[in-house]
Amino acid sequence: MIFSREYVGYLARQTVKHLVDAKTIETAKPAVLNERVAAAMVDELALEDRINEEVRAILEAFQEDMLRTGANYQEMFKKVKNELARKYKAVL
Repeated sequence: MIFSREYVGYLARQTVKHLVDAKTIETAKPAVLNERVAAAMVDELALEDRINEEVRAILEAFQEDMLRTGANYQEMFKKVKNELARKYKAVL
């Protein structure tokens, strides 16, 4: 994940505070809402890590073919990652 969990928690608290102050949302339990928003943010941010792991597994399976054809690992990584991002409807 590109951010630490502490920073994600801070972002969640600031997001909830901003939404409550703007009267966009109401909550009787801001601490619970902060935790839920932080958990959702961590899940979303971890998606790229999961996609990267899946790309590595796919490319490892095709390693011999890539060596034989002279395919560039970085280029193939980007292409496979873009396809998986599209498949999972992720914005990276």
